Amino acid sequence: MENCDPSILLVKSKKPYPVRKLVSSKERKNGLQDRRLESKVSMILGGFSSGFLLLFFIAPYSMPYDSVPELSGRANAIDYAFEDSWGNNDHGEDSSIGHDQSIHGGSFVWTDLNPLWAIAYGFGDLNCHQKHERSWEINGNQMPVCTRDVGIFLGFFLGCLIFGLRGFNRWTVRDTFLSVFPDRLISTIYEKDLRLAAVFVIMGIGLAPMGIDGFTQLLLESYESNNPLRIATGAVSGLVGGWWFCSAFSARPKYFENVESVRLPAGTKLVTR
Repeated sequence: MENCDPSILLVKSKKPYPVRKLVSSKERKNGLQDRRLESKVSMILGGFSSGFLLLFFIAPYSMPYDSVPELSGRANAIDYAFEDSWGNNDHGEDSSIGHDQSIHGGSFVWTDLNPLWAIAYGFGDLNCHQKHERSWEINGNQMPVCTRDVGIFLGFFLGCLIFGLRGFNRWTVRDTFLSVFPDRLISTIYEKDLRLAAVFVIMGIGLAPMGIDGFTQLLLESYESNNPLRIATGAVSGLVGGWWFCSAFSARPKYFENVESVRLPAGTKLVTR
């Protein structure tokens, strides 16, 4: 979705926005008349993340009390779909992955649940370790995902919300991503053409805390993170993720007359080589 055509260059214009004049007072800072695309994208992606986030809370709350035992599975694997699934077996209490399910409340089969609750716990089973010590309980039931995943989905929704309120299609993903900032704050970035570097720095700041916390926990037996830190690092990571995905799906050249009609900060513009 990023326009990687090497013939597209960023140049400094002698006059701000010389390509065309404002045709109406409704023209946005990217040069287009409306931002329905950006709003639609953020609503779809934000709705998806917020829907799952709500489901993660509603499912355990609505199920009978103490009907979900303490779980401990593998990420990117199905562990609790059936009675004889991997998670319902005895893997010992000292194992880094899994445990003896029989002494943690007995077996759990999410395919026996109603479709909505099955979607929630099936999603968690496939994507999360579901370690009970890293998860919250609601109504005596372990949530479908761990607290870090709760943070990721919350952050993803917030990233979509921010982009939905402030983001603009500016042809490329990098320019669309940076559009959430007021133009005056990123003028230097455009004058020196540090756009891609700025995107990498922002993404790095968002993803690094979760990576450091998660890998430190994985590699050092002496370190165990805590749920508030898991939520915080997950939320920051999810925020830049939601922000980036909204930018990627909103960066659409076809809405512009030509590449030079894209309005950018600091009087710069995109041109063809």
